[in-house]
Amino acid sequence: MAWTVDFGSFVRAAPELVVQPRMGFGTRARMRHGLLATRGADATTVGTLTLDSYTRVGDLASARRAVEEGVDLNGYPIVTHGPEATRQMLDGVVSTDFPVQVRHGSAAPQEIIRALAASGLHATEGGPVSYCLPYSRTPIAESVRNWEESCRLLAAAGSPGQRPHLESFGGCMMGQLCPPSMLVALSVLECLFFAQHGLTSVSLSYAQQIDEEQDEEAVRALRSLAAELLPGIDWHVVIYTYMGVYPRTPTGARALQDRAVRLAVRTGAERLIVKTAVEAYRIPTVAHNVEALEGSARTARLTRPRPALRGETDNEVYAQARALVEAVLCLGEDIGAGLVEAFARGWLDVPYCLHPDNAGNTATYIDERGRLAWSSIGAMPLGHLVTPRPTAALTSSGLLDALHHVVSRVDLGQLAEAGA
Repeated sequence: MAWTVDFGSFVRAAPELVVQPRMGFGTRARMRHGLLATRGADATTVGTLTLDSYTRVGDLASARRAVEEGVDLNGYPIVTHGPEATRQMLDGVVSTDFPVQVRHGSAAPQEIIRALAASGLHATEGGPVSYCLPYSRTPIAESVRNWEESCRLLAAAGSPGQRPHLESFGGCMMGQLCPPSMLVALSVLECLFFAQHGLTSVSLSYAQQIDEEQDEEAVRALRSLAAELLPGIDWHVVIYTYMGVYPRTPTGARALQDRAVRLAVRTGAERLIVKTAVEAYRIPTVAHNVEALEGSARTARLTRPRPALRGETDNEVYAQARALVEAVLCLGEDIGAGLVEAFARGWLDVPYCLHPDNAGNTATYIDERGRLAWSSIGAMPLGHLVTPRPTAALTSSGLLDALHHVVSRVDLGQLAEAGA
């Protein structure tokens, strides 16, 4: 069994916004059911194999034991099931008009890459920073080495008509309260890293934040930097529906999802990771995911792209993101080494991230316009662009309020009314 499907080309050629669930099940039967339901939704979709947490951290013995004992895993154990069983599960599911991406969360994904390639799949996600800092205590230098090898493994797995694709998770760092300029910079830097290690098809991510205009500026900045810095690389942009504290009401959840759809369509993003209306309090069923996919597709079909509110590169997100990217690139030709050095110097410093290799000298707040801004920039090379406001630094109660800024508004219906 073999499939000839190019993930990146499929997404870029799609006539409408491509929507994708976050979906993973432990058994082959349930995983196949979920993929078939995704393919059958009234939307242009791609499938997702989200892996279980044991496989993500390399605890394959526990994954094997769980499968043998019939324990319900929180994702698909692709290494444990093995390539032949996964190929059988995917037979009749994957096709030229329905590619499947593997999503995992590992700072050491070599075995995952080998398993997905042997299973006939060629699209996945992650990165040396974005799958390290939020999820592990793995040293960044070690994660960089792991991802260098993983990129080479994935690049070598390609074949005619089936080009490997790697998506940066950099635009989702910490889920919320990370200023868009940092998200844009990390996504661009990781895709430059992927290209340096042999990948020719990549996607740049951005997770919806708290202000619609700022988000539009960020996605336009991301597209501009990708066009400037990734010549000869096939790329597209993927938007993530809000990754922070999620609304508990169906009305609030739908309002926030619709806002993410409008962000994607208005800025020309090609793909959207959806969330469901029950995200805040239970694991979504397949039916919940299909409902979210179809609802997002309906909203996308009613939304029109629009010109930039300002010039594509004439906004503060672009200026800050470019400064961060250039700071890393000036450290040498080896982008992986540059990432390690930039974090060691504090030139890259993710707010509220507790990883030992993150300096932890930056902080953010929500300004009077309702946008994410820096209250402290630490050693980051942004002093000529940002005037930090130390007096705006969040207290513990202020941080809690900021974390609930979006959910409190949408559950009260304010964004639902504004977006009508």
